[in-house]
Amino acid sequence: MAKEVVMLHDVSRCSGCRACMVACKQWHDLPADMSTEFEGEYQSHKDLTSTTYNLVKFNERLDSKGKFHWDIIKYQCMHCAVPGCAEGCPKHAITKLEHGPVVINEDLCVGCDYCSMNCPFGIPKLDEKKHKSTKCDMCYDRISEGMMPSCAKTCTAQAIDFGYKDKMLEIANKRLAELKAEGHEDACLYGTDGENLTANMIYVLPEKPSVYGLPEQPKVSDGMYLWRDVIKPIGKLASGGALLGLAGMMIVHSMVKSQDEEKNTDEKGDHIKDEADKE
Repeated sequence: MAKEVVMLHDVSRCSGCRACMVACKQWHDLPADMSTEFEGEYQSHKDLTSTTYNLVKFNERLDSKGKFHWDIIKYQCMHCAVPGCAEGCPKHAITKLEHGPVVINEDLCVGCDYCSMNCPFGIPKLDEKKHKSTKCDMCYDRISEGMMPSCAKTCTAQAIDFGYKDKMLEIANKRLAELKAEGHEDACLYGTDGENLTANMIYVLPEKPSVYGLPEQPKVSDGMYLWRDVIKPIGKLASGGALLGLAGMMIVHSMVKSQDEEKNTDEKGDHIKDEADKE
């Protein structure tokens, strides 16, 4: 069994330099988003796109004392322990790999966009030209060769770390304790409860998750499970029943036709016999 890997982002150390974004673009050979417009903020994109898998977000706010804050976070796929995108994919094009990354098989993807609809974070984005969904794959091709993901390798502020689960959780818990000691009362870990993982992308947050635009309790929509476990099977059953009914109708029709032909043959035979007797 492969050892589970984890990407750790210590938000308190992030400088917002965007080197991780550039590294991601370079490794995956992704084009620039030419339609991006400047809106008077430091954030480069409003959201992730089909060609931007990794986004550094800037949130500007004033605290209760009137002090200005920049809340910066690296945003990409969480590589959930139970990925809603994979659970909702009708073509089984998304896989949770044994060691952690969640990846999309483009050959199987049909561009239905159900993955984005069923992701609590709305991460996957549909490429309108290719009709394929895309997202961060944690550089699983690099990992398989013993290398770090490109974003973690490039980070100049040592805000992104990568390694095996136990080591990353040890670092995360130690850093959380330091932030608490520094007076960050709302500091927390995201993607883990300190011992168990809910995602293979985890954060050390100085503030509540909502400050960074993260859901406090991420959850896959109940509608997805209703569709997958109830509606879809009933649809298949109904479809199968319809096909069975159609086949039955064809068999009955064939039997009736055969009986009519046999009756016509008998009647024709009787007619010929009667004509022969007259002669």
